[in-house]
Amino acid sequence: MAYITTKDGTQIYYKDWGTGQPITFSHGWPLDADAWDAQMLFLAERGYRVIAHDRRGHGRSSQPWNGNEMDTYADDLAELIEALDLTNIMMVGHSTGGGEVVRYIARHGTKRVAKAVLVSAVPPIMLKTEANPGGLPMSVFDGIREGVQNNRSQFFKDLAVPFYGFNRPDAKVSQGTIDSFWQIGMLGSIKGLYDCVKAFSETDFNEDLKKVTVPALVLQGDADQIVPLDDSGKLSSKIMPNATLKIYEGAPHGMCTTHADRVNADLLEFIKS
Repeated sequence: MAYITTKDGTQIYYKDWGTGQPITFSHGWPLDADAWDAQMLFLAERGYRVIAHDRRGHGRSSQPWNGNEMDTYADDLAELIEALDLTNIMMVGHSTGGGEVVRYIARHGTKRVAKAVLVSAVPPIMLKTEANPGGLPMSVFDGIREGVQNNRSQFFKDLAVPFYGFNRPDAKVSQGTIDSFWQIGMLGSIKGLYDCVKAFSETDFNEDLKKVTVPALVLQGDADQIVPLDDSGKLSSKIMPNATLKIYEGAPHGMCTTHADRVNADLLEFIKS
């Protein structure tokens, strides 16, 4: 079990496989580094070094009361990158992790970063505001917080269904995937997961996206029921100066699992390009 200890004493768990050009992976909520297993195995087998961490308050990392917000998430990632002395990185972030990648670049620059990939990611901002009329109302996120606080075990079992698109008429439902989502979610800190809802829904990444000047790839499904495509990937790809958008027809939010082969191929093609 590999850990670093951050400046505020938080232990961040990570896995680091393979050799070659490094690829970092930032996971979504309420998951952990294991959500990237399909991508990490595929890319490590093809000559890349793959590194994924459990965000503070998630998975096997510490469960601190404080720091469960995007600036600290990005700084934790920076401490990991510096501890491992990674350079020429392709950074990959799913959902909340996409916000983490963008905030990392905004706060720490691109000197260690070659490329960035956002998968079903939360930027520019999920919450509906005057400046973001297409966003989701606060009641949606209040409902998520209520689910976490009152019965997160049942809430995670229920949430996994739309997360992976298993409620669609043509879906091939995987009970194992639902069980895995539940198990990983239950490993996390209720405090960290509760606080993270605010981090992923209310953080405004518009200015951060402008600083992502490295080549960027945006991957998202048009059947994403968690982070609607029109108000996320489509907008982010226009704000980043050097971004390409690929839309997966019929793909859900959790497409790194349901469409792993296609995601893997696109990541490999992008890092080679």
